[in-house]
Amino acid sequence: METEGQPPPDALAPSEVDRLLVQVTEQDAPPVVHGRADPRSRHARASIQTYDFRHPTFVSAGELRRLKVRHEEFVRSLAARLSIYFRLEFGLQMARLQTVTYQRFVESLASPTHLVLFKLEPLRGICILDINPRLGLTVVDRLLGGPAQQVAAARDLSEIETALLDQVVQLIVGEWCNLWSGFQDLRPTVLGHENSGRFLQTAPHDTIMLSLGLEARLGDCMEQIQIAFPCYTLEPIIRQLGEELEAEAVPHAPTPPIPLRWNRELEAVPLTITAGWENLEIMARQLARLKPGDVLQMGADSASQVRIRLAGQPKFTGTLGTRGKRWAVCVNRILKP
Repeated sequence: METEGQPPPDALAPSEVDRLLVQVTEQDAPPVVHGRADPRSRHARASIQTYDFRHPTFVSAGELRRLKVRHEEFVRSLAARLSIYFRLEFGLQMARLQTVTYQRFVESLASPTHLVLFKLEPLRGICILDINPRLGLTVVDRLLGGPAQQVAAARDLSEIETALLDQVVQLIVGEWCNLWSGFQDLRPTVLGHENSGRFLQTAPHDTIMLSLGLEARLGDCMEQIQIAFPCYTLEPIIRQLGEELEAEAVPHAPTPPIPLRWNRELEAVPLTITAGWENLEIMARQLARLKPGDVLQMGADSASQVRIRLAGQPKFTGTLGTRGKRWAVCVNRILKP
């Protein structure tokens, strides 16, 4: 039984109803954003982007598309340069361009492998170039005058083989630096070599890396090359790339046409002017019998179809007439070029 004047057991108290209404209002209101030194401000939900901590990225979709276009140019120019260097066709194709964490990149490295650690002055951070040992040994074989045949099994490179392969590494990294010559003057420096990524510690494990994967083919050997750059290394380049995208997005006002101005130096240049008719037809036997004083019959509208030529080029049409005791042509229309 219910006591008169008391709410039923399933009913909410007025204070609970007010608290629920406050929560609904807060959900509909713009969320509060905390900035540096804890300045609080509200922003529209549409302007706030979600961040996936398990699969983080540091470049926008537009910047990543522009990076892909730039690296496609890099792949084409590098393939041509290496083909000339080896005097043998060097096939190169971009397999992927993505962002991964440093830990995931290191875990994906094969064992054994050939890692080259290099730095891009004046940028900070250490970059990694990963070359499959089979491809590295094939490159060394070609540098020593061989036919670039793939080795049967991968093994660690010796010091002499590493020194020879570093010549090609300098070409690869140098060509990548030339890709950004319009943004910044970069100078590559090789820091060292490793044959395994197991104990590699060139950056914190949660550092975001831009990983470029290439499919390389030399002779009968086809293997992969990987180049990884820490995000903080590419930050100045990415920033300039974003500024370039914003500048392209701003519509430019159309350039007004430059008015034509007469060059007074041309006033004293003599020009040959001729006037005549075109597409007149006459029998060959009549042409052979023509003599001074003969009269040729023409249509009634021929007088208004005189074509005037300047230096042999048709420029005007006019009407035949006389002025004083001389023949003259009145210009009627300018011919379009």
